[in-house]
Amino acid sequence: MSEEDVKASAEATRQLAEDAVRARIIELGFGGNAGRFELFVNAIRDAIPLPVTVILRGSAVTGVKWADGSPFDAEGPGTSDLDLTFVGGEMLRLFQEFYIPGLHSVPLNDDSPAVAPALVPLRRALCRIAGRPVNMQATSSLMQFARDVLFGQPYYTLIDADGESAADGGAAGRER
Repeated sequence: MSEEDVKASAEATRQLAEDAVRARIIELGFGGNAGRFELFVNAIRDAIPLPVTVILRGSAVTGVKWADGSPFDAEGPGTSDLDLTFVGGEMLRLFQEFYIPGLHSVPLNDDSPAVAPALVPLRRALCRIAGRPVNMQATSSLMQFARDVLFGQPYYTLIDADGESAADGGAAGRER
């Protein structure tokens, strides 16, 4: 897939209805099991301090990897990861390594558990629920705005800053 194809996929995702993006995430990331998706979202909401917005981005949202355009789980079931980003709130304080100090963290994943030791138990639980790797990152609202507007990277809001979630029919949704 060319870079233009990947960008077209991102733009097509941005045009989808919220329910269609949610259905894609459940199908790709959770094997079509809406109950596991809801358990995943609730586990996050129960563990994080508010106010913080939690978004899902990457190939679980678009269906293709940003870097090379390969399909989600191209290497087999459970091989693609879920990319969680905590936006704003106190979550940046839980991270110890940054790409941009105080604004955009290095992701917590299998290769870098020391990035946010306090979040390792939550990450492990989320990986078990999803049946696949989960990356966790924190960013400022400014950085999220830049990724959305300047880079056109679609995302889906799992939990808004008020604690409402996609799992309970709250105000969560994909931003455009």
